[in-house]
Amino acid sequence: MSESSNVRVHTGWQRPTAAVLKAFSGFQVANIGDAMERLGFTDGGISGIWSGARAVGSALPVLTVAGDNRAVIEALDHIQPGDLLAINAFGFSGRAIIGDNLAQRFDVLGATGAIVDGYVRDKVIIERLGFPVFARGLTPAGPFKNGPGTIGEAVAIGGVVVNPGDIIAADEDGIIVVPLHRADEVILAVAEIEALEASKDAEVEQMKVHIVR
Repeated sequence: MSESSNVRVHTGWQRPTAAVLKAFSGFQVANIGDAMERLGFTDGGISGIWSGARAVGSALPVLTVAGDNRAVIEALDHIQPGDLLAINAFGFSGRAIIGDNLAQRFDVLGATGAIVDGYVRDKVIIERLGFPVFARGLTPAGPFKNGPGTIGEAVAIGGVVVNPGDIIAADEDGIIVVPLHRADEVILAVAEIEALEASKDAEVEQMKVHIVR
């Protein structure tokens, strides 16, 4: 933390490989949850601000003061390609923590999305950009920029602890957090689950054929 900043920064955590993130990007959040004993989901109050939003990335946790986004702005200096911002804004509904300008900067820096346990704004522009943002809701009110906050330390998002470098997957069903140390195990398990789901779908198709006959 520099003398001019009241935002504490932790750096140097391990991130998942690009191959691991690519593997998770092919799975539905619901199936990942089934592979994790149906644990690790954030609460249902956080959802995509535009239809079809989907993201998988390495967690870059940020803690803010409610209604203030100084820590989020300073997090721009620490984004690496493949990161997904996980922002604990205390679920505060009175002010938006991010808008289109920050979303555009996240996108340019290679972030795959942002999960905000709080409110955001500029839905139409963010949707047009195609940048995945998940939040508790929308408000046009802008944030203060005073701090304090933290970057790169564990935060709570929707009732789930998110550590730096955890894998976050989000789609229209919801959001799940996969601890980095479980990544390989979960990939194998969810692949089996999706194979089983495919076999069940095939059974249904056979049922349709018999019913038509």
